[in-house]
Amino acid sequence: MRGCRLLNQIVVLKLGGSILKDNDSYHRAARFIVRRLHRCANERFLIVVSAQNGLTDELEKLAREITRYPTPRALDLLWSTGEMRSVALLTLHLEELGVRAVGLNIHEMGVHLKEAGQARPTVQVASQQIERTLEEHSVVVVPGFFGTKEGGVIASLGRGGSDLSAVLLADELDATDCELVKDVRGYFATDPNVDPRAEQIPHLCYEEALRMADAGCKTGATAGN
Repeated sequence: MRGCRLLNQIVVLKLGGSILKDNDSYHRAARFIVRRLHRCANERFLIVVSAQNGLTDELEKLAREITRYPTPRALDLLWSTGEMRSVALLTLHLEELGVRAVGLNIHEMGVHLKEAGQARPTVQVASQQIERTLEEHSVVVVPGFFGTKEGGVIASLGRGGSDLSAVLLADELDATDCELVKDVRGYFATDPNVDPRAEQIPHLCYEEALRMADAGCKTGATAGN
């Protein structure tokens, strides 16, 4: 078991849609977080959540039933309801278990996207909102996959966006660890579905995790300083 650290060390946990399959799975995720809190009460947790498994595809199907070519802005706005639903559901389950938890929306979390054609999205000083909230709550839940552009427009981060936003936030907040929780065994050097001898990578630094998230990898790992 990992030893406890100094007071108010931040750990980022990203919960993928593959484990958020139904209402019971949100309850199980909340219980998992409670066990982590009991293991080391000095830590504060930032939970980055995806939409429930399959919901993003369902929302896109709905959009295309209305109009064959939805604009990216309208589609992102519809997609974002999936992540925000996950934020609210997990927060409610945590509250039921007696956890001092609060959910933040896309505008509150502080991920600001650069204009198209530039490098990866960046996390700016607005992350101070998360830091202030973590000072008063054991757990803060935020949506992955989304940020805001100029004018406050909600926009998705693209392929691998939820993992990318988790690692970016962990880096910006100087988190002790960033753990991507999924129903797979971890990060691999190559796609294990293609290469049966693919090497599993148990730990990554933030820079390498960002590079792999940029590349759109679909597996999880633990990244730390």
